[in-house]
Amino acid sequence: MLQIDNLVFSYHKKKNPIFDGINLSIQPGAVYGLLGKNGIGKSTLLYMMSGLMFPHKGSIRLDGVEVKRRLPETLEKIFLVPEEFDLPAISVDAYVRRNSVFYPHFNRDQFNRYLTDFELEGTSNLAKTSMGQKKKYLVSFALATNTPLLLMDEPTNGMDIPSKSQFRKVIASGMNEQKSIVISTHQVRDLENMIDRIDILEGGRLLLDADTGTITSHLRFVKGVGEADTEGALYKVSTIAGYSAILPNPTGEESPLDIEMLFNYAIEAPDNLQRIFANPVK
Repeated sequence: MLQIDNLVFSYHKKKNPIFDGINLSIQPGAVYGLLGKNGIGKSTLLYMMSGLMFPHKGSIRLDGVEVKRRLPETLEKIFLVPEEFDLPAISVDAYVRRNSVFYPHFNRDQFNRYLTDFELEGTSNLAKTSMGQKKKYLVSFALATNTPLLLMDEPTNGMDIPSKSQFRKVIASGMNEQKSIVISTHQVRDLENMIDRIDILEGGRLLLDADTGTITSHLRFVKGVGEADTEGALYKVSTIAGYSAILPNPTGEESPLDIEMLFNYAIEAPDNLQRIFANPVK
């Protein structure tokens, strides 16, 4: 559905590129976790996917059409929830009336259901709500647009722990086989049990692009074990409960995925990770 080919971009010509030949395919029916350290380019990539920024080289196509052309029939298929934003000083109903007309598949009943899941009520002034509430209102609207491509930049920033749990529930209820959701975050624990595919950015390249089943068939994740149980570990860390580690998985038996450990291992030993998955540098 969304195809990125040989993407190159830099904010300054003399500096190293933010992206240096990235290739990525976003397919329907999956939730993608776009991971990376702060400042690595996650937000920039989402803005390019939505047509708000343009690559220096390469292409980004949605259903075969260049997103940078910003055609109405392309933009109505994309919704971006940015990390930071303001909402106007209007009521929820007024916001829906003004904005839903741009999305032909917007469903008001779904929107109301998501508000209920977030324990939100209608307000006469969206601008006066807290940042966490603004995030929940906008996420609810975004899901109710039923765009094939939904992009979210650090959507759980500003949410408390109960709200993050509600967020995971709402995303699960709003997902279907026609929709792709890309969630960018550095708070990797917030994505536990939500993600179908993981993409890790580092140093202008895509270190990993793999579904969770493939990852756990190659790597075994253990927690709270003794040091003797970590022999041959690819990555390990000592915790109060014992050792947490990533081990080779020669039998291919799946284990529960620990996204935070995977991310830390990817940043610590990127070349090793790429060899394991036999991925070319993208």
